[in-house]
Amino acid sequence: MKDVKRILIQRLLLACLVAKLAPACGVAAEDPGNWPRWRGPHDNGSAAPGVYPVQWDATNVLWKAPLPGKGCSTPIVWAGQIVLTAPIKGLDAVLAFDWAGKPLWERTFGPEEVGKNRNGSGSNPSAATDGQGLFVHFKSGTLAALEMDGRVRWQTNLVAGLGPVHLYWDEGTSPVLTEKAVVIARVHHGESWVAAFDKASGKLLWKVPRNYETPVEGDESYASPLVLRQEGKEAVLVWGAEHITTHDAADGQVLWWCGDFNPRAMGNWPTVASPVLAGDIVVVPGGRADRAQPRLYGIRLGGKGDVTATHRAWKREDVGTFVPTPAVDKGRVYVLRDDGTVECIEPGTGKTLWQGAFPKGRAKFHASPVIAAGKIYAARDDGVVFVAPVEGEFKVLAENRMEEQIIASPVPVSNRLLLRGEKHLFCVGEK
Repeated sequence: MKDVKRILIQRLLLACLVAKLAPACGVAAEDPGNWPRWRGPHDNGSAAPGVYPVQWDATNVLWKAPLPGKGCSTPIVWAGQIVLTAPIKGLDAVLAFDWAGKPLWERTFGPEEVGKNRNGSGSNPSAATDGQGLFVHFKSGTLAALEMDGRVRWQTNLVAGLGPVHLYWDEGTSPVLTEKAVVIARVHHGESWVAAFDKASGKLLWKVPRNYETPVEGDESYASPLVLRQEGKEAVLVWGAEHITTHDAADGQVLWWCGDFNPRAMGNWPTVASPVLAGDIVVVPGGRADRAQPRLYGIRLGGKGDVTATHRAWKREDVGTFVPTPAVDKGRVYVLRDDGTVECIEPGTGKTLWQGAFPKGRAKFHASPVIAAGKIYAARDDGVVFVAPVEGEFKVLAENRMEEQIIASPVPVSNRLLLRGEKHLFCVGEK
């Protein structure tokens, strides 16, 4: 009984804290402006209307909070609480901050598996929340659910339970949430699969194989799935191993699939950038834009079985992105290439509406762009965050230098911009 009372008191205190913080965000307590997963509430990297900062630097911020170790996951926000993953003293961990940047709680799990890539980490996947719980995934294989106050609901290890990871680089796939489950896709050489775990208990609900023969490295995917609806039911779309597959969220059954993304059998084409949904078109980045081999495809949703010959709306071999995932805003798709080229695409036809470019530097773009208040925000690896309008003439409005590496995507929410650097979490906005 004492434990029950203690939990109720903790929840009440957290609710009070959120209620106090929400007015500071300029929004009502019941609608604080959430960013519940990596690409935001609509999985498209687009923010709700607001007034967002344009020019600042590392010394001109609302606040910055030190981080305990290197992680590349993008923060998420729910009801004024900011959550991200990072290692703490060699252990996988989840950290929460309030809207003023003050630490709320932290939880550690097993030993961290350090990233192999200099731009990666053991905490690449971003957390996801449905407002009732938090779900996290690490390179070590740990998959865990937490309550909103940081208590561990359940945890499991996917490596121990479902087999080793055979990715050449670091784990990048973030968990996605359906109404009942947290879903993870593991696509690599060896046994590949998509699996769903009950959000309440962690029980494995279904696991379906996803194995395709491809040229070397083509069977490796670092992309995150998309949750969508087909014929009124939840479905999970997975991109990797040169195939799009869409699975019934209830049992994992494949509803439809599309292939023929690499007819010339090019080698070393792993999947990194995730697909985005624009209306009834799935825009799929492929190829190797970083090696002058870009590919971009438009696939119509729906159908049953093999839709390769029937649902491909368009294909481009002159534009694409390798690492940054495109953003979608007001019916347009914004593709940021690794070298800083930006292209606005009409998703129905695949035609270019305009093209621009951020200033070149020695560093590349690995963070995915976001759109907020008619502007695109793009973080370069060396910590320069560029801002440019997406309407009218493309021109760089600001080059904001944060003085540390940035691989995580910017988060525009409630008129503020969260930037997760290698050493700090920054918050930028009007005071």
